[in-house]
Amino acid sequence: MTSLTRASLASLPDTVSRPGHNIVQVTTGIVHFGPGAFHRAHQAAYIDRLLDTDPSWGIAAVSLRTPGTVDALKVQEGLYTLAVIDRERSTRIIAAHSDAIGPGEGAKLRALLADPAIRIASSTVTEKGYCLAADGSLDLSHPDIVHDLTRPAEPRSVIGWIVAGLADRRTAGVPPFAMLCCDNMTGNGAKLRAACATLARQHDADLADFIERDVAFPDSMVDSITPASDEAFLAAVAGELGVADQAAVQRESFTQWVIERFPGAPDLAATGATFTNDVRAYELAKLRILNGTHSSLAYIGLALGHETVFEAMSDPALEGFITRLAHQDIRPSLPPVEGLDTQVYADAVLDRFRNPAIRHLLSQIAWDGSQKLPYRLLDTTREALDAGRPVDRLAVPVAAWIAFLRRKTATGEKITDPLADALSAACGDLDAMLALRQVFPARIAEDAAYRAAVADALAGFEAGDIEVLLSH
Repeated sequence: MTSLTRASLASLPDTVSRPGHNIVQVTTGIVHFGPGAFHRAHQAAYIDRLLDTDPSWGIAAVSLRTPGTVDALKVQEGLYTLAVIDRERSTRIIAAHSDAIGPGEGAKLRALLADPAIRIASSTVTEKGYCLAADGSLDLSHPDIVHDLTRPAEPRSVIGWIVAGLADRRTAGVPPFAMLCCDNMTGNGAKLRAACATLARQHDADLADFIERDVAFPDSMVDSITPASDEAFLAAVAGELGVADQAAVQRESFTQWVIERFPGAPDLAATGATFTNDVRAYELAKLRILNGTHSSLAYIGLALGHETVFEAMSDPALEGFITRLAHQDIRPSLPPVEGLDTQVYADAVLDRFRNPAIRHLLSQIAWDGSQKLPYRLLDTTREALDAGRPVDRLAVPVAAWIAFLRRKTATGEKITDPLADALSAACGDLDAMLALRQVFPARIAEDAAYRAAVADALAGFEAGDIEVLLSH
């Protein structure tokens, strides 16, 4: 089967949406590190619509490690399929990538980063791709950073490439590009700025000062579920298009991109992105509303014998409980957020959970509860206690987590959690559990009302009276 190319666009079925811009007029304005599935399904889809009105923002896709994706983009002339999977499916061809650079093409990448036409460098390389230590600072002992310190002209890390590109532009008198991190790390712009300045300062204090003073590192937040593009999906896309597409991606219909305002930013607001001065407030809303209800669904849903998020949300009693939890307990803990209606956002989150096309396993969401619950639910609980609001409903998913740990311990099943041994030893005794300060802060654990609420809910799970708990 032939591959998707510009020449094959005309022969695609009418059900497939084509790019709204003239592909040959697109020029490169963004260099993106890490063109994985999420980038292609998320940021590139926004840029693709931006190109309809401003063709100067094409993306050069850069992969420093593996050639697979960039090789596919080269064969397919930058084109690939985006399938939006929901109650109704839609298919669209994305033509946002104007160039592709793979391993071994360092000279081309160096020249492109120095080009004044490049106004943004962006990245989705996962948190570990930035070579950061546990405290969020640059790990100077990381092998890639050690390499870049000894051979700065031939970088190996993303941080090294950013610094090299900014150094070249400073030397040439070219304004710096903005560095837009699109990985979900809290304060990702500030962390990336500090990491780049730290690396630069090892050799050039003036360059480090320049990076800290003159280069924009806006914070951002991204969100959209992007299932893997497995062979079955790629075969289905080929069957629909009549041509092969090795770079095809799929995602849910919901997508969110929140970006801190910065000079020279493209008009991404016109394509659905949100510009704000307070990305952290959006992150907090996502953490508490989306992640908090996600964890709650997981532990309560597993206790009821459900397997997936969709299945759990198809349970009327559980759906009603989660809806009340989101609107009556979690939303009141959030400060006002510029440009965000938390009621509308919460409703959108709950609707995402009802998507029958996304198979999200509760068992996976249940991993690492000791690391997640303090931020997803317990911070909300502490604020509710401080404000004098009831905490009975907030105690139910925590009790469900303890019941989950008890079931795992009783059957000898593995508990996927960094504190697995401590949790297994403590979960049989509520006092011992609440004494785990790695999870429960004293303000919560020592509150009589909260302890009683967790104890009552845990007794309900142990007795199998879950429906009663969900009526709260």
